[in-house]
Amino acid sequence: MSALDIIFGIVMILVSIVIIAIVLLQQGHRAGINGAISGGADTFLSKNKARTFDALLSRVTKYAAIVFFVLALVVNFLALRGK
Repeated sequence: MSALDIIFGIVMILVSIVIIAIVLLQQGHRAGINGAISGGADTFLSKNKARTFDALLSRVTKYAAIVFFVLALVVNFLALRGK
């Protein structure tokens, strides 16, 4: 096991912990069920959704998932190359 494998392993663990934390911080889709029942409240509140904290968490989740996926590919490529 080389130093590069250890570094990528540690970074991958950190990114996975970040993804878990961000997903747990996000609000569930069922939280807005009262707005859906009442009708118009959901459309009024959805105009400012891009500026909310939940939208920020959603964007960070996407980027963290992309980083995790790329790291997984790199680690697998390095493992196959080393054999």
